[in-house]
Amino acid sequence: MSQASFAASTPFTLLPFEKKLDRLAEVAVRVGVGLQPDQELVITAPIEAQLLVRHITEHAYKAGARLVTTFYADDAASLARYQYAPDSSFDYAPTWYYDALAAAYRSNAARMGITGADPALLAGQDPARVSRANAAASRAYKPAMELITRFAINWTIVAAATPAWASLVFPEASSERALANLWDAIFRTSRITGEDPVEDWRQHNANISRRVDLLNSKRYHSLHFFTSGNAPNGGTDLTVGLADQHLWCGGGATAANGVYCNANIPTEECFTTPHRERVNGHVAASKPLSHQGTLIEDIRCTFENGRIVDATATAGQDALRKLISTDEGACRLGEVALVPHNSPIAQSGILFWNTLFDENAASHIALGQAYSTCLVGGESMPQEQLASLGANHSLIHVDWMIGGPAMNVDGLFADGSSEPLMRDGDWV
Repeated sequence: MSQASFAASTPFTLLPFEKKLDRLAEVAVRVGVGLQPDQELVITAPIEAQLLVRHITEHAYKAGARLVTTFYADDAASLARYQYAPDSSFDYAPTWYYDALAAAYRSNAARMGITGADPALLAGQDPARVSRANAAASRAYKPAMELITRFAINWTIVAAATPAWASLVFPEASSERALANLWDAIFRTSRITGEDPVEDWRQHNANISRRVDLLNSKRYHSLHFFTSGNAPNGGTDLTVGLADQHLWCGGGATAANGVYCNANIPTEECFTTPHRERVNGHVAASKPLSHQGTLIEDIRCTFENGRIVDATATAGQDALRKLISTDEGACRLGEVALVPHNSPIAQSGILFWNTLFDENAASHIALGQAYSTCLVGGESMPQEQLASLGANHSLIHVDWMIGGPAMNVDGLFADGSSEPLMRDGDWV
């Protein structure tokens, strides 16, 4: 299908819902995962996303997919485990399933994750059990996750609106109206409303690439985040040292298997790898974090020599503290990302309660595993060499938002000099 197939004589707002859904599906296959002829596609999705999955499957086969395999998750079944399963269940994860995913990726299958689970699904459950279950799953998923963090294959994450998620995002609306509002927000922020979304994405990636090239040319030693005015949650004054031989990345990129893809639909960020021992100061979250069904609000952390020494939250504090104690690297940073406050997602004014969207509304940091692709030659380095350059290693990788209209960022050079990068949330 040619790019011209996207041209629409009918304005996007007047298209039937299934036509809009089909356009998102085509972007997910062609722009997101960049599926190649004779390549397998493995999809994970909430059960409510069946209609989107069917459209994605059609476009995958039109693109020449050898086989499309979908694994569905059901929120009600996940919740039933916490309500009725024996306590020993929470230290177990189906290694056979995660081994199968790793085997698929090693055989060059592409990966597509569809997000949309209820962000508050486990809000009323025992945080200790949630932590144990997450740790068990992270251990089992590690071989597959390493292929993702090393960008060995082409992969992407897209979103599907679901009733429970929509009701959390739009609590004042009826269930039907909330769902329609969330779909509309997903369509707009995923950049599929123009006459030619593929071309729109090409231009968007080119804009991010220019910013990435500029950041890479600077060779900053560290970044200084500091808030001004009435910053939320006590404000931020944090210096994030950057890993030796770090690389900035953002937008579309070519995976190790030679396929160009966009790992996130939508995406607005420029990101790189911090040095695991060179983070100091205090930082306050600018948005709540929804993690594995638990809502964590008003996060505030203090770092010393790269490690969190104090962590608080007004809601979900137990979950936060258990998260950062998952392993030795869980209390250190694996990513730092710059996102302007004038991004479409930030300007929408919507709190999505979903990291895929909220991380693209604000500059953010991530606890845990670093991306080896954000180091020169990192994809082929053994773990020991990555660590020697400052890259963090962990079973987790959890982004949380720290940017906003009160955030300023300076780039610091090795000689101690500095220059402004962001003021009041936007690029200088």
